[in-house]
Amino acid sequence: MMILHITTHTAWTEAQERGEYTAPSLSIEGFIHCSTLSQILPVAENFYKGQKELILLVVDPALLSSALQWEAPSERILHPGIREGEKFPHIYGPINLDAVVKVVELEVDSSGAFTLPKL
Repeated sequence: MMILHITTHTAWTEAQERGEYTAPSLSIEGFIHCSTLSQILPVAENFYKGQKELILLVVDPALLSSALQWEAPSERILHPGIREGEKFPHIYGPINLDAVVKVVELEVDSSGAFTLPKL
């Protein structure tokens, strides 16, 4: 199963220059937030509403050099599309670039809602 991480073109370009991908949450919370395919749209709508030009990093967990943990979200508020007790993939360290097997646009439809890309 692939896991997904939402980011910007700029952050991905910088990661390629550095040789690894990090996110602000890594220094703040100690891990990089990721989602499964079924979780990605609710996460995008909740945390990225109104933003454009976002991309999804498609990560193969078997290729990660950092630890992957499946954990409940830190916030207790349930969001539409997320079941109570559902666990999310958290990566405890940088994402090595060779674990990113695909990069796709996270598109927005005419109503401003995110749409699931073809992976």
